[in-house]
Amino acid sequence: MPPLPTPSQPTPVPRGERPPLAALLEAVLMVAEQPVGVAELATGLGASAREIERLLPRLAESYVDDGRGFRLRHVGTGWRFYTADECAPWVEGFVLAGQSARLSQAALETLAVVAYQQPVSRGRISAVRGVSADGVIRTLTARRLVEEVGHDPETGAILYGTTDYFLERMGLRSLEELPPLAPLLPGLDDLDDLVAP
Repeated sequence: MPPLPTPSQPTPVPRGERPPLAALLEAVLMVAEQPVGVAELATGLGASAREIERLLPRLAESYVDDGRGFRLRHVGTGWRFYTADECAPWVEGFVLAGQSARLSQAALETLAVVAYQQPVSRGRISAVRGVSADGVIRTLTARRLVEEVGHDPETGAILYGTTDYFLERMGLRSLEELPPLAPLLPGLDDLDDLVAP
């Protein structure tokens, strides 16, 4: 039996007839844990980026036309399979099976403040919500929905923003696709008045 490749050695490419590029894309995206970019797909599959860019939207459209239970979407920095919206309630019931994986109301409120006001400090989040955000920020960070993105130059406070994983879970390509909610939240200038001693 031949030895297994070590981490420094590339995995050998199987010999024989190469499957169609569409089949290779499906196979790779099926096992991807996060969205995969066109350049990464092109390099990994030995194909041109132009060919992959042309093929991905066609695949996505074919799944809709065929009434499949999944969709191929471009989100964040790449492409990934998702459950079709009409199948989501049944999949959610199957996966959760009595578990509560949903975010609490406090976590949803905090996530909304971060998404629309980022980069934002804990103090500013607490001012908008009217309660301390420390525990909720820890929860959202542990779930990889928010992350530290820097420090406030004036106060040194840690600033938080949403992650690529947040975009992925929301099915968004960028924050510009968030629905217009900003008018319902205080602006940063208003928050300065609330946070000031």
